[in-house]
Amino acid sequence: MENWLERTELLLGQETVAELKKKHVLVIGLGGIGSFAAEFIVRAGIGTMTIIDGDVFDPTNKNRQLTALNSTIGRNKAVVLGERLKDINPDLQINIIEEFVLPERVWEILDQYKPDLIMECIDSVSPKIEWIIAALRLKIRIVSHFGAGGKTDPSRVQVTSLPRTHNCKLAAHIKKRIKKRGVDYKMVKAVYSSELQRKESLKMTSGLNFKRSFYGTISYMPALFGLMGAAEAIRYLSEHAGNRLSDQI
Repeated sequence: MENWLERTELLLGQETVAELKKKHVLVIGLGGIGSFAAEFIVRAGIGTMTIIDGDVFDPTNKNRQLTALNSTIGRNKAVVLGERLKDINPDLQINIIEEFVLPERVWEILDQYKPDLIMECIDSVSPKIEWIIAALRLKIRIVSHFGAGGKTDPSRVQVTSLPRTHNCKLAAHIKKRIKKRGVDYKMVKAVYSSELQRKESLKMTSGLNFKRSFYGTISYMPALFGLMGAAEAIRYLSEHAGNRLSDQI
């Protein structure tokens, strides 16, 4: 069988690619950011994925989500993405969870699946905080993604530690809430944009599934967030054996 990872091996080396095949990445939230992040990670040769989303596609998802097509409207996002990821790598070990994860379920999922790294790609505040706190306390590396909505400048997207984020309302709120719970969050890697959000693009919602509002989005921004997060995840997994959180940021 032809080695589909040959070009990755030429860049990273066969030993590194062999190690990536042993790694397990969990992606929570498979919208505009998470769908792209998951695909980039699988194309890098990760051997096991757990993907989680309880939502189904609707037509408004088509402007920014990788797997949102006319043919997928009404289907669960995790199921559709799972099919695509297996089509990329038939040997991929994949766990598909069709669920809106409540904060109390976070710990159960991490205890059951024990990933090497978490890609947190949701914008619902309470569950987002719980994923971050659980990852820190369980010493699992986490890459958390913040507000791509209301922004258009790709040059302002970057990866840093959570305390160093600025001009991001979601990150500011998350930091405040985590600090109140007495948790040190400096080891959280954050993908964010320093661009100020366009206030006129904000729309309020009914508050369903922990979301009270959302900003307008342009096609390329969530994808770029997912790309940056995937790059950070692959870099970390390539350079570290296990879930060490002691390295300096």
